[in-house]
Formats: sequence, structure tokens, C-alpha cells
Amino acid sequence: MCGRIALFSPPIRFARLLDATLAAELEENIEPSWNVGPQRRLFGVYEHAGERILDSYGWGLLPSWAKDPSISNRLFNARGETVAEKPSFRTAFKKRPCIIPVDGFYEWDHRSGHEKQPHFFTRRDDEPLFLAGLYELWHDPTTPEDAPSRQTCTVVTTTPNEDMDEIHDRMPVVIESNNVAGWLDASEHGPEERLALIRPAPKGTLSHYGVNPAVGSVRNEGPELIEPAEPRSLF
Repeated sequence: MCGRIALFSPPIRFARLLDATLAAELEENIEPSWNVGPQRRLFGVYEHAGERILDSYGWGLLPSWAKDPSISNRLFNARGETVAEKPSFRTAFKKRPCIIPVDGFYEWDHRSGHEKQPHFFTRRDDEPLFLAGLYELWHDPTTPEDAPSRQTCTVVTTTPNEDMDEIHDRMPVVIESNNVAGWLDASEHGPEERLALIRPAPKGTLSHYGVNPAVGSVRNEGPELIEPAEPRSLF
């Protein structure tokens, strides 16, 4: 499960790395965050008519057919093993893939004999992570037909690689730069090709270290959340 993300790079950096343009409606001055939880804002890059566009999305997929928007509260991750079949995700998987660029993500250490401490995961080469994502557009039936749609997204997860050090039994799907086109282009690359990209990242892709448990509350914010912290003693 990926339920907490650091997103402090400016969107223009992500757009340049992914050869994308910023959506016209995207705010120019967006505050960085070291503690993004579900229902907060993430960035996503999608492809339309051969052009990549970076826009903002609420974290938690809201399917177009949903009557109750609260369903998005539990759809912030999509299991890669079932993403092509689950009703909540299958249409987005087929038609609306996106890349979710982040600076890092957190997972809590649940290993036996270890303190339950959050760990911050980043790319070992210090570049941003490109996570496999899906997006949806939902129209509130109580608003006029021409009202803007609500844009939401989810992070696709898979089994962990060795870099996770058994801290968690899931990890987000990391898309390498040379596979971005294969994930995004729904017209040229079919679902079968996209399914082949749902796999653990190669060993050595990620590094991690323990951080302060304060990240457990989304009320806490600031760069100090990603500073290394020694685990507290169990005795």
C-alpha cells in the first residue's frame, strides 16, 4: 500500500522530465508538500492526441459511474494483479493511464522486532519517481452538464522488490523513463503491454531510511519530515 507521498518539486520540473506541458488551468504557485495523504492533490501526466499534459488530481479514484463520491476514499491504490478486471479500475486502466511523478513515498516498518517507524523511499539516483497511475473524470449529477468534471487518480501497486527490505508487502509500480510511452499511449500500446509493466522495480532502484513518526498525521508538514530519525528503542 502506498498511502503517504512527498511532493515538493515544482510541477514544471516534473513536466520537463516527462516532456509534458502544464495544463492551462494548473495554478502557477503550488505549495510544496512533504506529507500528501489520500484526498489531497497529486500531479499526473496523461497523453492526448500525441501531447503529454501535466495536471492536478485528487488522490483517490472516483469512477465515472459512481453515485457516492465517498467511494474515492478507499480507491487511492489499485492492485496491479486485478486492475484490469476490477469494476472500479478496468475502464481507467484501458483508457486513462497516467504517470504520477513524486519525490518519494513513505511506508511503515511492520517487521517483527522492529519499531513501527515510517521509512522514506526515494530513487537511489535522487531523481523523481514515476509511478504508474490511472485517472478518471467524474461529473457531479447535481451540477449543470457543462460544470467542470472532478479529476481523480490512483497509484497502481505490485509485490515488493528487495529494496523494500520486507518493510511492506506492497510497493508502487515504478515506471522507468524508457517505459513511460508504453504506459501512457493507450492508442499505440494495448492493455496487454501495460500489464507487462506492472512488476516490481529492479533491485537497486530504491533506497530508504527511517524518519519521524510525525508524518503519520497529515496535519504535520515541512522538510523536517524527511530528515533521518533513529528508531526508538523497544526496551
